[in-house]
Amino acid sequence: MDANTLVNLLDSTIRLSTPLLFAALAGLYSERSGIFDISLEGKMLIAAFASASVAAVTGSAFAGLGVGILAAIGFSLVHGLASITYRGNQIVSGVALNFIASGLTIILGAAWFARGGSTPSLTGAQRFSPIALPGADALRDVPVLGRFYADIVSGQTLLVYVAFAMVPLTWWVLYRTRFGLRLRAVGENPAAVDTAGISVAFLRYRAVVICGLLTGLAGSYLALAQAAGFTREMSAGKGYIALAALIFANWKPVPVMLACLLFGFLDAISIRLPGLSIPGLGAVPLQVVQALPYILTVVLLAGFIGKASAPKAGGIPYVKER
Repeated sequence: MDANTLVNLLDSTIRLSTPLLFAALAGLYSERSGIFDISLEGKMLIAAFASASVAAVTGSAFAGLGVGILAAIGFSLVHGLASITYRGNQIVSGVALNFIASGLTIILGAAWFARGGSTPSLTGAQRFSPIALPGADALRDVPVLGRFYADIVSGQTLLVYVAFAMVPLTWWVLYRTRFGLRLRAVGENPAAVDTAGISVAFLRYRAVVICGLLTGLAGSYLALAQAAGFTREMSAGKGYIALAALIFANWKPVPVMLACLLFGFLDAISIRLPGLSIPGLGAVPLQVVQALPYILTVVLLAGFIGKASAPKAGGIPYVKER
C-alpha cells in the first residue's frame, strides 16, 4: 500500500466514522440514564431528510442543520414520552420510531420533491464545505506529520471537528460534572436518586434530548456533508452499527470513539479497496468486502453483549414509590 492510498484510507475512515460517533455518543447519554434507544437509526434518518429538505429550500446548510436537530429531538421526545411518562417497552418504542422514520421520509420526499423519496442535489452554501486549517499548505511537504495534518486533520467539514470534540466533552460531562454523576446514578439506581430528591423523569428527559441533538447532528452530517442531499434509507444501518460500537465500548466515551473508528476503517476499506486480495486465497469478492462492517457488528454483538456491563436500570421503567 503506497502513501497516497494510506492517506486516502485514513481520510475516508475519519469521514465515515463521524456519523457513527455522533450516534454512539447519543446512545451513550440515553442508555447511561437507563433509557435504551434502538431508534438511533430512525432519528438519523429523519434528521437527514429534514436537514436536506430545508437546506434545499432555504439555500442554507445551517438552517438545514437546525431543523434536522429539531426533528431528531422531536422523535426523542416521543420516545421519552412512551418510555418515561407512560413506562412503555423501550425496545418496541424504538422499533416503531424506526419504521415511522423510514416510511415518513419516503412519503414526504415523494410528495414534496417528486423524486422517488429523495431531495434535490445540494450545492454551494446548501452543504458544509471542507475547512482548510491554518498552515496546511505550508506544512504539506513536511515528512509524515505534515502530510497527516494537511490531508487528514485539515480539509474536514465543521461537523467532523464537532464530532471528535464531543468525545472529551462527553467524558468531562459524565465524570466531572454534577449532571453526569446524577445521569450515571439514575441509570444504575433510580430509586436512590429519587430518594435524594432528584427527579428521575426530568433527568431522563434531559438525556433523551441530548440523544436527539446528537443524532440530529449525525443525520444532518449524512445529508449535508458526507452526501449532497437525502436519498431513501441513506442511514443504511448506521444507527445499529453505532449501537454495536456502544456495547463493544462498554458505554465509555473514548472506547466508543475507537470502536467507531474501527467500523469506519472497515467501511473505508470496502470503498477504497474493492479489489482486496489475500495471499494464497486470491481476490476477495466485492460483496464480502462491502459486508465487513455488518459482519463485524454481528461478531461483536455475539461475542461481547454478554460481557458488557450495561446500566443496571437500563430498559426498566421507573415507578416512583409512594
